[in-house]
Amino acid sequence: IEQVSYDAGEIEAEMISLIKPWEEHLWTALTDQHSDVVASKLHAEYVDCFSQAYKESYAATTAVADILDIEQVVATKQLVVNLSTCHLEGQAEFSFKIFSYDEQLHLSNVDPILENLGLNIISEKTFKLQLNCDDRVWLHDFSVYRAKKLGQFTPSAKQVFEDAFLAIFNGEIDDDSFNELVTTAEIKWRDAALLRAYASYLKQIQFGYSVAHIAETLSNNRAICRLLIVYFAKLFDPCLSESERRKAKAARGKLIAAIDSVTILSEDSVLRAYLNLFDATVRTNYFQPRADGALLKSYFSFKFDSTQINGMPRPAPRYEIFIFSRQVEGVHLRGGKVARGGLRWSDRREDYRTEILGLVKAQQVKNSVIVPVGAKGGFVIKQDTSSLDRNEFRELGIACYKIFIRGLLDITDNRIGATISSPISVVKRDGDDPYLVVAADKGTATFSDIANGLSAEYGFWLGDGFASGGSNGYDHKQMGITAKGAWVSVQRHFRELGKDIQKEDFTVVGIGDMSGDVFGNGMLLSKHICLQAAFNHLHVFIDPQPNAARSFTERSRLFKKQGSSWDDYNATLISKGGGVFSRQSKSIAITAQMKSCFDIQADSLTPDELISALLVSPVDMLWNGGIGTYVKATSENHQEVGDKANDSLRINGKQLRCKVIGEGGNLGFTQLARIEYAMSGGVSLTDFIDNSAGVDCSDHEVNIKILLNTLRKEKQLSEKNRSSLLHSMTEDVSKLVLANNYRQVQ
Repeated sequence: IEQVSYDAGEIEAEMISLIKPWEEHLWTALTDQHSDVVASKLHAEYVDCFSQAYKESYAATTAVADILDIEQVVATKQLVVNLSTCHLEGQAEFSFKIFSYDEQLHLSNVDPILENLGLNIISEKTFKLQLNCDDRVWLHDFSVYRAKKLGQFTPSAKQVFEDAFLAIFNGEIDDDSFNELVTTAEIKWRDAALLRAYASYLKQIQFGYSVAHIAETLSNNRAICRLLIVYFAKLFDPCLSESERRKAKAARGKLIAAIDSVTILSEDSVLRAYLNLFDATVRTNYFQPRADGALLKSYFSFKFDSTQINGMPRPAPRYEIFIFSRQVEGVHLRGGKVARGGLRWSDRREDYRTEILGLVKAQQVKNSVIVPVGAKGGFVIKQDTSSLDRNEFRELGIACYKIFIRGLLDITDNRIGATISSPISVVKRDGDDPYLVVAADKGTATFSDIANGLSAEYGFWLGDGFASGGSNGYDHKQMGITAKGAWVSVQRHFRELGKDIQKEDFTVVGIGDMSGDVFGNGMLLSKHICLQAAFNHLHVFIDPQPNAARSFTERSRLFKKQGSSWDDYNATLISKGGGVFSRQSKSIAITAQMKSCFDIQADSLTPDELISALLVSPVDMLWNGGIGTYVKATSENHQEVGDKANDSLRINGKQLRCKVIGEGGNLGFTQLARIEYAMSGGVSLTDFIDNSAGVDCSDHEVNIKILLNTLRKEKQLSEKNRSSLLHSMTEDVSKLVLANNYRQVQ
């Protein structure tokens, strides 16, 4: 028999503890942490809060800690989280508790966030904590472990993780694999967002590796990831002293040495791309506080010296600003310090920069009639908009446009008298750069007042000259200036063919609809237009034998109708065999009249096939007033064109049978397509010649405003008189602009 030694007192104490009610343990734990008064108050409030399931799962000492989080949830009605080490359940490393007010969270809302943060879930327990008849808190306790066990769990790492989870849950940042850097590289969520932003830009400049691979590379090279963040801070943190900033060179050297040690070529390429982009960045608002000064901004803007970026698609602009947030992305490309051009609401989420680069090429040439060189900008909405109605979609677009404009102004210099004023909390690695002028474009025709309101908020020196147009500017649609400028080219072409289109009927196939500025105004510039067909993104309009007078009147009605489409066209005025057809239709029956008019042999075609047939139909003029690239050269492939949405209907230049092309819109044809068309006997110029009137008109407006605003500031001219004087010059400006168009096509 083995003699066992034991401590009777210890056993007795343990037995007493086991049989003591949980509530008494709670009282003891509370008195250990608080005064008797506070402990008594908390005990009275929470003794009945915890369910039996909670009591069986947690000791009273845990409840005391949970009470602090519960108190915060009830006070703020916001989510509270708590990450702590855990050694109780298999391979679990951590217990991650989420306290939510009133509503229980679904696992599907939490699981993706934790996985993207680099954690795998083993189990989850949920408890309802009913404080009183008004307040209810749900506790979700996740047992988790790291997918990649790197680094140590420290108090600072705990705070970084908790902050990151809340930022993701509250929609401040994207929920994707870049968030894994919080646990692998142990960087803050905002720094992870910085690296995500640069990865998104790499995608837009057609970098050779996917965004997912970029994120994986950073996660695999955690030390280099941290060095990148350090180097960026040395370059741009405005709080650093000059002596600290001079250490940027040493930080860069350390970064290069670390990259040199990477043995995988693809990872080396990714890391050097980040280094190159950081080197090419000359300004950022990353360290800029919000207006209230409490927090940093939720969106980022970066200004690049584009000529320093390796692998940049040609032609490289002189400067470029990239705006990034969870809601919106966009770019603004400039050919030089004094540059101007419109801002587009793009629908090309995957390759919007390619679209903007194509537009800026044309802008650069059309700006030859003015002093500023070409510029162009565009933004895309990142969130799903399928469930939004028209008004909701527009409001979201305006909100994203405002972020985009703020991103531009955040890092642009201001002019106060003869002095240049730099933006706050922005380190400038370039010279002074105060000239920033924008204009309307596709989707932003009515946004100029919004942009000028933000210009006024920022105290920007150009005032309402920042965005041409608007209530105190020249309304291009009302003036019809862009279409009129293109019409000068069209008239010239037909004169060469011996036809006066202002007096003789002529047939037209068009791209666009009557609600559009360029298409709508263009199709009202002669009463002898016989519009046989047109299409936009929704409908195909067919009128095989139009009556010029009646159709002109109907087009005028549609132009005046707000938000009209081809579906609003009076069907009784359409000639036999025609109609308005949805582009969502499976197929469209081809009538005898359509076959005869457009030289079509098939009995039925899909909408895209019909559009292709219309583009090659034997009409007098093809009028482009829409968006997209519809004609390429035989030698080009669709990928080179860079407009995937229209790949299925695009034709080749030598297939065109129209006599004349009028390019009121941009990028409807590739330059090689124009050459191929011309070599086949067609007559055309280019988009940058045909539609240069819009930019010319805007430049007149901006220059007049700069002069008049100077007089107003000197109190030599009142605001009312300034606006009256500006509008009184509308017809004179129009004549000057159209005179330029006439001279350049002679």
